[in-house]
This record gives sequence, C-alpha cells and structure tokens, in this order.
Amino acid sequence: MEAEERGLGDVLAAEFPREETPVTDALCFSDMTTGPDGQDFEVLERLAEIRSRYGPEHLVTRFICRAEPEMVAAVQRTQRRLSGSVAQPM
Repeated sequence: MEAEERGLGDVLAAEFPREETPVTDALCFSDMTTGPDGQDFEVLERLAEIRSRYGPEHLVTRFICRAEPEMVAAVQRTQRRLSGSVAQPM
C-alpha cells in the first residue's frame, strides 16, 4: 500500500509477489509495537504516534490509515502465535 501511495505499486508488484506469511506478520508486529526510540507500544498507540509525527497530509499517514486494519490483524495474529509458543519443560 505504501508503494501504491508512492506511485510504485505496479512496478514492485510485478517484481515482488506479495508475501503473506507468519514472517511478514512478525515483521509488522515488530514495527507496530516498537517506537522510534525503541519504546514499547500497543499497535493502536503506535499508529497514532506515526500519524502525529508525520501529520495528516503526509504520504506515510495516508498509507497508515489505509493499512491500519491489516497491520492490526498482523499484530493480533502474531500475539496469538506467541501466546501459543510458550516453552515446554524438557
């Protein structure tokens, strides 16, 4: 979606197929739960922080608004995966 906002959607889609895997979700989780100075955030707080930092008309804000449902879903999927991966005693 950000590539589309930048006018590169078709070019990048032709070269790089969209990946929808747990790894993609984990990367989104990492980005959407960590602030610019390494602080911990809940996903909705992080999205608000990004909007605040860039302002309402910025390309990044437009992308974040479009991508919010997918980003929140990726974070939630990763949280579910992490909660199910508690180390078992040997």
